[in-house]
Amino acid sequence: MKLASIENPKSKDGSLIIVSRDNSKAVRADEIASSLREAIENWQQVSPLLEKKFEALEQGKCEGSFSLKEKKVEFLSALPRTWLFADGSAFIYHVKLVRKARNAPLPETLTTVPLMYQGECGQFLKPHGEIPQRDFSHGTDFEGEVGVILDEVPMGITPDEALKHIKLVVLINDVSLRGLIPDELAQGFGFFQSKPASSLSPLALTLDELGSSWKDGRLHLPLQVNYNKNFFGKANAGEMHFHFGQLISHAAKTRNLSAGTLIGSGTVSNEDHTKGSSCLAEKRMIEQIEKGKVETPFMKAGDSIEIFMQNEMGQDLFGRIYQKVIAVK
Repeated sequence: MKLASIENPKSKDGSLIIVSRDNSKAVRADEIASSLREAIENWQQVSPLLEKKFEALEQGKCEGSFSLKEKKVEFLSALPRTWLFADGSAFIYHVKLVRKARNAPLPETLTTVPLMYQGECGQFLKPHGEIPQRDFSHGTDFEGEVGVILDEVPMGITPDEALKHIKLVVLINDVSLRGLIPDELAQGFGFFQSKPASSLSPLALTLDELGSSWKDGRLHLPLQVNYNKNFFGKANAGEMHFHFGQLISHAAKTRNLSAGTLIGSGTVSNEDHTKGSSCLAEKRMIEQIEKGKVETPFMKAGDSIEIFMQNEMGQDLFGRIYQKVIAVK
């Protein structure tokens, strides 16, 4: 099934709706769970009720359903806020390129231990909204990723067992400020100012909606990225070195993970340069390698980023992240 959150002036968690498989219609699910955060925290009890209503919506037998084309709704990120966003870096080629870009050595455990940081989770930007920036010397960048939303995960879980706790899949635009990253990391205390609020896709999908594209703890489909309405990348998300079970297990090594935890894949990246990139930092480094100079600047006011994913039949799975950068004081 497909779930989404729409604006609710009385709640920062928004209101939960169920969306049809073809993204054409929806129905409110307030009577089952007021928000997606509440639903995921009570997943065992509420998911059968949500599934039943989703099937009724698909069969055209759902009272109160409405057309998304005719009724203008304000989508929030599928999960507007949660308790933890832990972002991995599971694509080794991306790690190599961005480390090279800032003249940083590769970790000795590059292929054996996932990289991960704790990101902003108390507020995800709207998927059809703005990316506010107050200083463009910070080097504003987008990062196209896949993310998974979990139910409660016990500390010390194995990678194989961890996969059973994935309940929903989303796309992520992990906003990064490249100009702040080197100095922050040089202090030896990790990302903070360089990782502002990110955004999630409008729709969150259960694994069964992904069919055979979901296997081995990875989503084997291209992540489509358009920058300023031009093609930028279509790297296949299935080329993760670490699968999501390994990322979850890494995050849960020393703690339980609350229901609603979001785990990110890191920037989707392929070694085949014809597939393009999912962030500006990668493209800039490739330009430096191939042309001897960087040609692509970081984002400025008015620039737009679109991130989406289609299945083999060309159907839009998660809805689209489409954001514009704006200057704020």
